[in-house]
Order: sequence, then C-alpha cells, then structure tokens
Amino acid sequence: MPIRTVAPWVRTRLRAAPAAATAFALLVAVTAFLAALFPRAVESYESDGVRAAVADAGPARSVIELSAPAPGLDKTQREREDALRPAPLRRQYEKTLHALPEPVRADVRQSTYGAQTVKSPQGTDRWLPHLSPVDPQFTLAAQSGLDTHARLREGRLPGGEGITSDSRRVEAAVTADTARVMRLKVGKDVHLGSELGDTVTVRITGILEPLRPKSAYWSYDPVLRTPAKAVAPGPAPQPELWHAGLLLAPDAAPVLPAVDQNPQRYWRVAADPGHLTARDLPALKSRIASLEKGPLLSELRSFTDRDARASTDLDKILTEHAGLRDAVAPVVAVAAYGVGGVAAVVLLMTCALSAVRRHGELALLRSRGGSVGGIGWRLLAETSVVAVPAAALGLLSAVLVVPHARVGPSAVAAGAVCVLACGALPVRAAVTHRRPRAHEGRGDLVTARPSRRRTVAELVLLVLAVGAVATLRRRGTDASGPAGAQGSGGSVDWLVSAAPVLVGGIAALLLVRLYPLPLRLCARPFARRRGALGFLATASAGRASGAQVFPLLALLLALTTAAFGGSVLAGVQDARDRTALLAVGADARVTRDGAPLPAPLADAVGRAPGVREVAAVHIDWNLSLPDGSTVPLIAADPATYARLTAGTGLGPLTAPDLKAPRAGTGTSTGTSTGTGTGTGTGASAALPAIASPDLARKLGDEPHTFRTPSGTFTAEVTGTRTTTPALPTQGAFLLVDRGALPKARDTALLVTGDGITRQALVDAGAEGGARRGLDIDVRSAERAALADSPLQSGAEHVYLAAVAAGAGYAALAVLLALLQSAPRRTALLARLRTMGLGARQGRLLLALEALPQALLAAGGGALVGWAAVELLADGLDLRRIALNAHGGLTGLDDVTLRADPWSLLLPAAGVVALTTGVAFAQAWWTTRRTPAADLRTGDTR
Repeated sequence: MPIRTVAPWVRTRLRAAPAAATAFALLVAVTAFLAALFPRAVESYESDGVRAAVADAGPARSVIELSAPAPGLDKTQREREDALRPAPLRRQYEKTLHALPEPVRADVRQSTYGAQTVKSPQGTDRWLPHLSPVDPQFTLAAQSGLDTHARLREGRLPGGEGITSDSRRVEAAVTADTARVMRLKVGKDVHLGSELGDTVTVRITGILEPLRPKSAYWSYDPVLRTPAKAVAPGPAPQPELWHAGLLLAPDAAPVLPAVDQNPQRYWRVAADPGHLTARDLPALKSRIASLEKGPLLSELRSFTDRDARASTDLDKILTEHAGLRDAVAPVVAVAAYGVGGVAAVVLLMTCALSAVRRHGELALLRSRGGSVGGIGWRLLAETSVVAVPAAALGLLSAVLVVPHARVGPSAVAAGAVCVLACGALPVRAAVTHRRPRAHEGRGDLVTARPSRRRTVAELVLLVLAVGAVATLRRRGTDASGPAGAQGSGGSVDWLVSAAPVLVGGIAALLLVRLYPLPLRLCARPFARRRGALGFLATASAGRASGAQVFPLLALLLALTTAAFGGSVLAGVQDARDRTALLAVGADARVTRDGAPLPAPLADAVGRAPGVREVAAVHIDWNLSLPDGSTVPLIAADPATYARLTAGTGLGPLTAPDLKAPRAGTGTSTGTSTGTGTGTGTGASAALPAIASPDLARKLGDEPHTFRTPSGTFTAEVTGTRTTTPALPTQGAFLLVDRGALPKARDTALLVTGDGITRQALVDAGAEGGARRGLDIDVRSAERAALADSPLQSGAEHVYLAAVAAGAGYAALAVLLALLQSAPRRTALLARLRTMGLGARQGRLLLALEALPQALLAAGGGALVGWAAVELLADGLDLRRIALNAHGGLTGLDDVTLRADPWSLLLPAAGVVALTTGVAFAQAWWTTRRTPAADLRTGDTR
C-alpha cells in the first residue's frame, strides 16, 4: 500500500511564500499579456491600414469596372436594343457579384450597372454656358438605382417607356450642380448633335440631389454629379469646354446609339473594405490579377460579352500598401525584440534571484539524498501551478483587448513566456546543484571568475552582434531575411532586427566582466581615508551576489531599447516637422491662385488669434533672365523677411543682406529694353539680391537690369541660399528688397505664430475683403496629414508602448535587485549602528552602495544606446514610417536615425534616481527601528 505524502511539496511551498507566488504570477501574467498583445496589435493596425488604403484611394481607383461595348452591326436592331435594356444587364450584374471570389466582396449599396455613351455629344444650344467657342459636351448615362441614390428636388424622374434607337426625343434628369452650372431648368430642352446627322432632343424632367455624393455610385464618374472643365482635342492651344452628365431612365438606354454608335455597357462593383484583413493581401492580389487577365475574367466574359474588359487600380493600391507595410515592419520588429529581450531577462532574473534565495534549502535537500531530477520536477510543478494559469489569463486579456485578430501567434507568444517562466528555476537549480557540496564560497561579484562555458557563450553573442550590425549597415532593414513574417506579412530579418538587443547584451556582459575593476580602484583610495563610509560602500557593493548580472543586463537592454526607440520617434517627429515646414514655408500661408491679394488683408490677418507676425511678399513667377529663361522673383520687406527666415531656419539672412541702397539709384539707367547687364550709374547702385545657387552661377557677379510689371530695377547677386520661406522646396528664385518695386502687390502672406487655425484665417480673409478664393495652408494641418495612415500611427503607438514596457521592466529589475539584497543591507546597517554609525551616515552608506551599479548601468546604457544608434543609422531610412504622401518632397534628406539626447539621458537619469531613491527609503525605514529588531543570533547575512 503506497504511503500517503503528509505535506505535498507544491501546496507547502505556496503556503510558505504566498506573496512571492502572487508576485511571480502577476509578472508572468503581465509578460504573457504583452507578448500575446503584440502580434494582435500589429495585425490590427495592419488590417486597419489595408481598409484605410482602399477607402482613401477613392472610387475612381478602388471600384472594379467590367465594361463591354454594345453589340455591333452583326446583330439585329432588336438584339442591339435588348442588350442595353435593364433586365439583361441586371442578370449579368447579379452573376458578376456571385462570381467574385473571396476575399473580394462587393458593397452593393454603392455598386451599380447600366450603359452610357463613350463619345460625348455636344450641346448645340447657344444659351448653354461656353468656356470657348467649342460647344459643351454631355455624357448620357442610363444608370440603375437613380431613385435610391438621389432625392428629387424639383420635377420628376425621367421615363423611358417605348424608347428605341430610332427615338429622337428622350427625358433626362440632372443633379443640382449640373443644373446650376449648365443653366438647366425643369422643362428645358437640350439639343445634342448625333453621328447619324439627326439632332436628339433631351428634355429635363427633374433636378436631383445626390444622397451620398462621395459614394462610388456618384464619384466613379464624377461628371454625372458635377460638371467639369475639359480640353478639346486638337493642336495647341486647346480650348476649354464644359463637360456635364445627363441621367436617363434605365429603360431609355436603347436611345444611346442615336448619339454614339458605340456606347458601352458597364457593371461597376464597389469594393467593400470593411472585412479586409492584413492576411487577406496575398489572396486579394491574386484574385485581382485573375480578374484583370486570368481565369476569372474568362468566367465573367462567358455571361457578359467576349470583349468585356475588367479595370481597377485595386492591385496598385495593395502594392503601395504592401510597400509601406514592409518598410514599417522591420522598424517595429526592432522594438519587439528589444522589449522581448528585456522581459526575458527580467523573468530569468526573477527565477535566478529565487534560486539564490533558496540556495540553502536546495543544497540541504541535495546533501540529504535528493536527486537532481526529483528536485527539478518538484520545482517545475511548483512554478507551473503559478505560471500556467497566469499565462492563460494574460492570453485571455490580450484577446479581449484586441478581439479581431488571429489567436495562433498570440498563443505561441504566451506559451513561450509560460515555458520560460516554468523552466528557468528548475534548470538553474539543476545546473547549480548537480554535485552535492558541503561548503561553498560566497561567490561575490568581485571575486567570481567566469567559466569557460560563459566565455564561449559571450563570444557567440559577440559574433552575432557584429554580424547583425554589419548586415544592417550594408543592406538596411527592408531586406527579407531568413526569419518568417512579422505581424501579418512584413518580412523581416530577425538577426538585423535584434541587432540593438545583441549590441546591448554584449555590452552588458562586457561591463559585468569589467565591473570589479572600478570597484577595486575605488576601494583603494577609500581605504586610505579616515572616513569609513566610502570603503564600506565599495566593499559592500563588491560582495553582491553574482546574480546581480541580470539586473545590469536588463537595465542595459532597456536603456538601449529606450534610446533606440526614442531616437526613432524623435527622427519621425523631426521629419514631419521639416516636411510640413517645407510644404508651407511658415506657420501658415495665404495665397489666391497667383492673383494679387487685397491690400487690407495683411493687417486683418495680423489681428487674427494666434498670429505673431505677417510677412507680405510679392512673387512674380515669370521674371525673364538674360538667356530668355524665367525664374520666380520674390520681393519682401528686409526686416520682416529676415525675422521670418531666422524663425523657420529656411535660408536665414539679415536685413542688411537684402536692404536696398539709400541713394535711391537702384533703378537702372541702362539702355536695355528687356533684361541684360546694367550700365552707367545704375550699376553702381544695384540692389543686393539673394539667389539660388544655380541662378547665381548663371547670373555671375555682374549687375543685371530686370523689367517687370511691378517696376524696373538693377540687381546683382550678393548671396546664395538653397531655400527660402516664400519658395521652400529648393527651386530657383531671386530675392530682392520690395522697396525697389513701387508697383508690387501682395501675392502671398507668410504667417508666424502659435495656435493658428484655418478658420481664424478664413474669418480674417472675410474681414480683409477676400471672402472667397483664398488658398490657406496651415503648418499644423499639413503635419497632421503626414500621419493619417493607420499603419503609420499604429506602428508609432506600438513602438511607444514597447519603449514604455521596456522602461517598466527596467524599473522592475532595479526593484527586484534591491529587494533581493535588502535583508543583507539591513543586517549590515544594523551591525554598523551598534558600532556607533549614525542614522544619517547609514542612509548615505546604503545610497553609496547602490550607486556604483546604477551609475554603471546608466552610463553604459546611454553609451551603448548612442553607439547602437550610430552603428545602425546608415541602415535605417524612416521616410516611409514618417511621411505618407510627401515621400518625394524636394529638399528633405533621407529620414535616418539620429541620437536624441533626451532619449539617451532621461532614462539613464531615471535609473539613478530610482536606485538611490529606493536605497534612501530602505535606509530611512531601517534607521527608524532599533538594531536588535534586525539582528538574530547565528544570522549569516
């Protein structure tokens, strides 16, 4: 009969240390939650990015159109007319929707079908508006669903009963915009020219208001909603004309061959992006390729027309999104590896400190006959009872926080955390106690000698780190590596993405090897001094356990990740600020399509809320040069413009650099009738001019006379600037003093200030006499537009969360290390107090004891973070994650990593402050009690 265990191991251990078990469970739960949350968060923002890319592309690009010409003359008239009627078109439309495979889904609310003219007939009525002698054109469309997509404002919907290709009168409706621009009213007749020679009369029966003007129904062919200006074909100069749409009843489609012999049938399917996910991208691109030129197109042709064609830009949209995702994924992977490495080190450190704390207990079990396997299995059971439910809770929390993502990657990540938490303590105990030992040395950090295995492991890490950095500097992070996909599809190289972690890890191991040297060097001068605090602090720090390597490793990895991540975020912010500045030239810019601005507008804008100063400039875009080419001329007040350049940093200059001579002889007295080299007295009083480098080389050092509508002046180039606020994108320009141009009028207002809004400038424009037609660009709005992609903002949020998590784990590592050594320090302080050490000296002693490792971690972390940024900067281009639509903006250099001082120094200072703060708190609490409360007979601490 088996003997029943009186006190089961697991229950006994958990009851003996409930606080430690609870803290360990909380650590495992939080770590599993973060590990499971990361792939779900990445997949979530990538899926949001796919949906936003399709939705923001607009119907003109995202709609799938299947079009086919109307039957030709090889068919009878009846057959040609029946092919254009709504019944067969609807059957083909329903079959088209049914034939679309997953993940291609249709938004039936915006999808439609019908027939329309390809060659737009011209309206022959003279009362129609004309932009030139060319008559306006009209597109006739018999589109389904007109009654459900528009509201009738006036009249009635058009009818189409009895309409055939022989009909010459037909009814149509128009939108309110079309009626306003084209001067159409209910009951008016529009006469259209026909290729057959007869005039077709279209009577307007109703005026409609689109219910959703931005929907694909109205926006795929926007001329049906709003008239547009078009250019007549032919040699230059090509005259402009109006192009508008006339909406026929679906039953009236047979009349289209009367005005266009080759009308087309169409079936437009609006893509529904609401269900798309990042993992659908490969299948979706494959389906689109099959739809455009593949088996799916053959299937659609089988029930529509053998000449049917499918067209969409959906494949290009997905390719653009995939390029952005592949650029973002490696950068995010760097943060993932960083915080993952810190979390793993903290877990290992927790288990190592637990093994050190229970070293005596396990050594006693081993000396009394306990096997290594038996002790290991019991420790595994002990940790599994705590870690497995905690990891499951973390996984469940991650699923609840981000519900719409795959569970598989999250389960694998949480499982890895669980395995590490369960196995670290048993493995450490088995390795440490593989041989029973009667007596052991203290194993101080200063006297410990690294084993051969540790040396080999460190050399392996060094080789990996050097290889990762060399690979990253050679090819960057956008190369596909041997590892699998990160997130949902971005291919990343794990060795390259883990380079900052490897650099921080090898630096930590190197600092741990070198750590005893500064302690010995510091102890020698302190030993010769009369005071005991310095010597006691260094000696006590040297007696720390060898397990203190884990806190140092965790701190260095966290500081390296924080410095790297902070530098990434700072680089992104700087790139966006620079791009927004180059797009506007100041905090705000007010123009009016090249036309002069009202004179009172500058004063009105200067009184707007948030405006500090307004620089009114005159820009003449067609200044003729001596060689016949033209460049923009900028005329501005020297003092105001100098302050603007100093504030923006765009081509800084001083007022004397631009100020015209006081002699008033800047106007040329030369004989040139156009532009040329000045002669006579005007040359000696030429205006100083600032030019772009290319223009300066072209004009040389000689004065030149320029005649403009604003006045004639002589100028010579006295300085060059690559950019200037009036033209910030590094184009050619010539900048002069506005005082030399008596007829110059304001064409642009460059506004500086804080908190400027577009609405405030609109109100100021109305006050200054410009109620309409102003083009207002605000720097803050331009900057916000650069990060409107969910993929970009999601990657930034994940990176910021990773940096915050790394900082939290670093703080936890510091607290665990200090708590682990707290009993030893408490006993030391109590013994020293019995020898006459004062309370103030005790607090200072504990702070000085904790300071060496904190300073080593802070200084080493800042140095390693800076080194990692500098080593990896050439391999990272953050342009795609920083910018959205301004990737090709002139004047913006590559967005690469730059070491951010705040990201390097603030986390390091936080480590020192936290360490000394905890040490002071412990010393304050200890000195409140009597030494007898902390000392016990036989205590070996």
